[in-house]
Amino acid sequence: MDQATLDAARQAAFSMPLDQIDVSEPRLFQDDTVGHYFERLRRDDPVHYCADSRFGPYWSVTKYKDIMQVEVNHGIYSSDVHLGGITIRDVPEAHRRPMFIAMDPPRHDEQRRTVSPIVAPGNLAMMEATIRERTCNVLDALPRNETFNWVDRVSIELTTQMLATIFDFPFEDRSLLTYWSDVATADLTSGGPIDTDEKRTAELMKCLGYFTRLWNERVNAPPRNDLISMMAHSPATRNMEPREFLGNLILLIVGGNDTTRNSMSGGLNALLRNPAEYAKLRANPSLTASLVPEIIRWTTPLAHMRRTAVADAELGGKQIRKGDRVVMWYLSGNRDGESIENADQFIIDRARPRQHISFGFGIHRCVGNRLAELQLKILWDEILKRFPVIELAGEPERTFSNFVHGFTSLPVRIPG
Repeated sequence: MDQATLDAARQAAFSMPLDQIDVSEPRLFQDDTVGHYFERLRRDDPVHYCADSRFGPYWSVTKYKDIMQVEVNHGIYSSDVHLGGITIRDVPEAHRRPMFIAMDPPRHDEQRRTVSPIVAPGNLAMMEATIRERTCNVLDALPRNETFNWVDRVSIELTTQMLATIFDFPFEDRSLLTYWSDVATADLTSGGPIDTDEKRTAELMKCLGYFTRLWNERVNAPPRNDLISMMAHSPATRNMEPREFLGNLILLIVGGNDTTRNSMSGGLNALLRNPAEYAKLRANPSLTASLVPEIIRWTTPLAHMRRTAVADAELGGKQIRKGDRVVMWYLSGNRDGESIENADQFIIDRARPRQHISFGFGIHRCVGNRLAELQLKILWDEILKRFPVIELAGEPERTFSNFVHGFTSLPVRIPG
């Protein structure tokens, strides 16, 4: 987008009456102009009520400290799928899928504990060699002196291979995992793989059928170190009804796919657009340790999480009523200059690079955050060993979504 268009977008955001601002519109994310509206809300109305959107009325929480207040008060702000769940869109009851991120304690805690060993430090150490070997293979196969889509060739391929590993999913069918993730998160108006809840459910039932076969194999075998075996043998999850099994599958697939995939793409895009930072990194490759959390902050691969108030509450000087939809915009909180120094700048050697909320906070903090960081660190370690230069070869294309904040295309070229 040229500078004149960007300037016009910012002018529109700052001249629009506050009661007309609706930051839930997916087109603002696809055009990468939503940041102007978040900047306006942080300044003028940090807890903002939108009375009319295609998702219904909702509160926008845009500042870091206010988001944290919602995150830690799960007794007031519920994640329960039957109250609305974790995204701004209310899913019809017939198509709701219980999952532990869309539960409140104690069921949330019991189910989360079942899968958390997959990303325990000892297990991550055992996976590191495999992640590095696959990363090297993918990077070594990239073409030279021709334009290719980094999203397809690197980001999707590496995250899908990792998903197949932690599920012990048949490697030859691993592309199904990416497809089911895209189906689960697709906006129904995006022109993507589905356009109705009925079609989404029909496709995800195929996912359930495939994983049920894997479950049946593993429930009758000795426990193994993969997510399906863990769930099949845990008292907290082994008696899940099918919709809940599917819900947790989708949570783990999307959590392992969209977040890492879009950080892998968004990180390269950020470095290519900030050449001084890229030069700093090439001069000192040890900076990957702070680069990785900065990429995750800057990219914010999931733009929001939603809660539903189960009691009246005060937030940021506003009165929240029982039943209200409350949306925490992580993308905005990560740009809040009152809580993060120079928040609107991409800085790879920050003094406090982990001060971000891309992984959420509190009981719902992303269970796979350390695995995501490990994958990104290995990727950048290996890129720096191989490619002195990567060039942007066209404008990136972003996802049409107010939830998944990512890329569908990042055209690049590696000189040979």
